[in-house]
Amino acid sequence: MTPETLHMQEEILRELRFPATAASILRKRQQLRKELLAQPNLLQKRIAILGGSTTTEVRSMLELFLLAHGIEPAFYESGYNRYAEDVLFDNPQLTSFHPDIVFLHTGWQNVSEFPELLESGEEVEQRLCREIGRFQTIWEKIHTQLGAVIVQNNFDLPRLRPLGNLDGSETYGRVSFLMRLNAEFAAYARTHQHFLINDIHYLSAQMGLDAWHGHTYWYNFHMAVTPAATVALARNVAGIIKAVFGKSRKCLVLDLDNTLWGGVIGDDGVQNLILGRDHPVGEAFLDFQRYVKALQRRGVILAVCSKNDPENAKAGFDHPDGILKLEDFSAFKANWNPKPDNIREIAAELNIGLDSMVFVDDNPAERALVASQLPEVATPEVGTNAARFAEILESEYFFETHRVVQDDLGRSAYYGSNAQRSASQATFRDYGEYLLSLEMKAEIASFTPVYLERITQLINKTNQFNLTTRRYTSAEVEEIAQNPGYVTLYGRLADRFGDNGLVTVLIGRVAGEALEIDLWLMSCRVLNREMELSMFDALVEACQSRGLRRIVGTYTPSKKNAMVADHYAKLGFQRIESASEGQTSWVWEIPEVYLPGHRSIVRISKSAAADEARAGTATAVLESVGA
Repeated sequence: MTPETLHMQEEILRELRFPATAASILRKRQQLRKELLAQPNLLQKRIAILGGSTTTEVRSMLELFLLAHGIEPAFYESGYNRYAEDVLFDNPQLTSFHPDIVFLHTGWQNVSEFPELLESGEEVEQRLCREIGRFQTIWEKIHTQLGAVIVQNNFDLPRLRPLGNLDGSETYGRVSFLMRLNAEFAAYARTHQHFLINDIHYLSAQMGLDAWHGHTYWYNFHMAVTPAATVALARNVAGIIKAVFGKSRKCLVLDLDNTLWGGVIGDDGVQNLILGRDHPVGEAFLDFQRYVKALQRRGVILAVCSKNDPENAKAGFDHPDGILKLEDFSAFKANWNPKPDNIREIAAELNIGLDSMVFVDDNPAERALVASQLPEVATPEVGTNAARFAEILESEYFFETHRVVQDDLGRSAYYGSNAQRSASQATFRDYGEYLLSLEMKAEIASFTPVYLERITQLINKTNQFNLTTRRYTSAEVEEIAQNPGYVTLYGRLADRFGDNGLVTVLIGRVAGEALEIDLWLMSCRVLNREMELSMFDALVEACQSRGLRRIVGTYTPSKKNAMVADHYAKLGFQRIESASEGQTSWVWEIPEVYLPGHRSIVRISKSAAADEARAGTATAVLESVGA
């Protein structure tokens, strides 16, 4: 994509970002849609909207926000209030549509039976079970018949409370009943990875019920929410869907002075920074640090980009009231170089794309410079009021996630360990000697239920080392894992500096005597470590055990995966054909005797890996108590 195209695209996207109002978006939406549809490389996805109310406006706004995330949706839309009938009864149109996502747009108006006044607790419980059972029947039918990811509204609250404040405390109150339904929906989501909640209970509270509901729209058009609320709802649903398909950002790049604390560290010194509960502005900075720390704990990579003397900049993290510490940051650039140059260096150091980054700086001139030179980097207009920084970041859904898995929690540690690996590499003349010094151990095996969420996440996030860039939903991954017609492999890699977690995935489809590779990808954090060779060794073994005689691979070029264009050639495959748009196909005849290609990695079994992980945990616990 040319710089001119990137700048044009960024200008369009700014029309939808904070502080854009719902009124301005509604006024410009047709022109915005036209311009967004002109973007290259849009991801095609099928979305079924099943509504308990009129959904025309929801579909229109959802399309706009999905396009802004690089997703071009095709829609199926149910008739008014036919969300249950479209699923439970024979519906060839919906079945043939093959939706990737089913969005159930229901609200409090769609509860089939509220409790009666003074009804006993036992009777209320029975009503609750019937209502939950009704929805669960719909969800299970969608999962078994359509195999789609479900996005389900929980329940907003009505504006009127016939019982007044008792509506929220008595078991037969409507507010109480809706809150219990929401708790049951949440419990179902925790145990079903293909089921996600669109939290309209929160959204309606955030907007206020008067702004959320509108009598005129309901009685005239059976629209459950106002146009302004529709914008908020569609933005929220689009955030969930883009997270499902790996479109969320990975790295938060932060300025320091007047961004993480008040004042200039080089002039004021640590003792005079405005940070802490004893100052109203200092408390705002403290809460922003607390929010950033929460992002880091769930897997967002943090980096510093500051115009500062490096030692002064680091000293700022010694402030006794500070939440963030120096070790929370995976990259640290404090110097007097232009910030776009530093951000490029951070991306190269972390081996991530610029379009994975969000830059936060209180200085409008610095924001404008980064936005103009690095349009791929998201640069929200956070202003200068620290009390609003977190709110503005969250309003853009930059770091929205549909699941938090264990590997997310250690992501900052992985990147911190990579810095140690890089320092270690500098002490070796020979790269092979360096690899051996890492003492790498790999666990490679077929897909197993405990890793399916992480596998799905990796499939939908990995762009660079990705041979075909195919995306799969969690339901599709689950189905493939159980299908004997596929060969599946995942790989975990650990070394003396730490555990990198699950970093590579391969899916191959058996076709006669051949295995056709549908997907092969690897996290950028373990590039050039010979992990791809270990995976190929395991793949050859799996093929030999099935009596297969050849492996066929396809490379489908994208704007980000040029680094693997010659991947199959390096492994010794022969090129057999080329297709349109640069796609190439390759074949490798499996020999009777195969010599492993890797030299530096020891493969271990799942049980051995689990034993080592437990031993590592025990060691960490002992060290933490001073043993």
